[in-house]
Amino acid sequence: MLLYNSLTRQKEEFKPREAGRVSMYTCGPTVYHFAHIGNLRTYTMEDVLEKYLRYIGNDVKRVMNVTDVGHLTSDGDTGEDKMLKGARREHKTVMEIAKFYTDAFFRDCAELNIKTPDVVEPATNCIDDFIDMVKTLLDKGYAYEMGGNVYFDTSKLDKYYVFGDFSEEDLAVGVRESVEEDTNKRNKADFVLWFTKSKFEDQELKWDSPFGVGYPGWHIECSCIARRHLGEYLDIHCGGIDNAFPHHTNEIAQSESAFGHEWCNYWFHVSHLNTNSGKMSKSKGEFLTVSLLKEKGYAPLVYRFFCMQSHYRKNLVFSWENLDNARSAYDKLVARVAALKPLGKEPDAAAFAEGKRRFTDALDNDLNTSLAVTALYDVFKLPTDDDTKLALIRDFERVLDLGLIEAAEARRRADEKSEESSVDPELLAYINLQIEARRAAKADKNYAEADRIRAELLSRGITLIDTKDGTRFTLSE
Repeated sequence: MLLYNSLTRQKEEFKPREAGRVSMYTCGPTVYHFAHIGNLRTYTMEDVLEKYLRYIGNDVKRVMNVTDVGHLTSDGDTGEDKMLKGARREHKTVMEIAKFYTDAFFRDCAELNIKTPDVVEPATNCIDDFIDMVKTLLDKGYAYEMGGNVYFDTSKLDKYYVFGDFSEEDLAVGVRESVEEDTNKRNKADFVLWFTKSKFEDQELKWDSPFGVGYPGWHIECSCIARRHLGEYLDIHCGGIDNAFPHHTNEIAQSESAFGHEWCNYWFHVSHLNTNSGKMSKSKGEFLTVSLLKEKGYAPLVYRFFCMQSHYRKNLVFSWENLDNARSAYDKLVARVAALKPLGKEPDAAAFAEGKRRFTDALDNDLNTSLAVTALYDVFKLPTDDDTKLALIRDFERVLDLGLIEAAEARRRADEKSEESSVDPELLAYINLQIEARRAAKADKNYAEADRIRAELLSRGITLIDTKDGTRFTLSE
């Protein structure tokens, strides 16, 4: 499997440190507000990656943090605490805000068939871990105390801008709002490890530490949570492209300085979801959430399908027209699955292998979901029976997880109900009696009688179709 590694800026063969076992870390949400669908594009593509790594035989342990303290409105460690901002907005405590929006986040994920990671860890559970790493960085000379805060000293590194050749001006990438410069820093790129001098008198969450009463900086959280659950070595770290700098840059700086060795081998970054007016955010335009999509009549899995029609490293443009097109394509795809008429046979091995090869070729090439969706459409063109086609779709759904089988079954049931309502009541009663008689014959292992009933119905233009949910019928025109 080839993956683009943001750290080396090239595609590389993905090889975990231990064959068959993958340690995977995902930057989770800051739970001060609902996640918008731009955030959820990242989590959707990370979900596909995790499911594909499992699909090809790996045992994956995936860890996600939940930031419920320490993330300021600027990723450059200035501005207002996002959690306090949310609490003020809604007149609740920070912990009430954190609980409400954490639950909302995972409900949205469930709607999109995004698997909950193996470990989900709130930052407030790990204060001792943060203090321990800050002490280590101070002891090793990579950190300093100034103005009541503890900072990481980026001048001690041979190379700080690991994801590219940034200029001084590039620091603005991490700034979300206009804020005053932190004059305590020795170097402009230095970042806070521990705040002990908050400018907010009513900061709710503070802890005792050797550096004074305070709370952790945002960047230290992911390094420590990853170490707690995955150790000092990571195979792959995921996040949105806007996390690459400064957040992931700072994670690498502090982790490798504390551990004394390279930390993570592969970095997987998902590009932005844009609107016609630019990058989607919570602070401008219509706040696009899963709930809003549902209010407007879009099934959440249509949005998952929409995300898969573009490569994760390309910016994806959202518009209602584009989502309408995705919904139309999704509905047609469900209809094609529903139209398959399997007979309960074993899949044709050669045709199954060919269909699967096209699918894995697409995803082995830097998780190309758009080509994987093409491979899904190609299943219907394979010169093979419907049992094999349905088996392939079920197999692909282990990764794509678009709800196609369930949606197709619901469509079939609706069609059957509609068809039955148009059947002459006397004929419908006769068919149902024959279906029940055939079921009883099969239960008695009287297969000759069961076959006779099927043949008799067929001679009258009535075809029986056995499914896991029972026997249904169709009438020839």
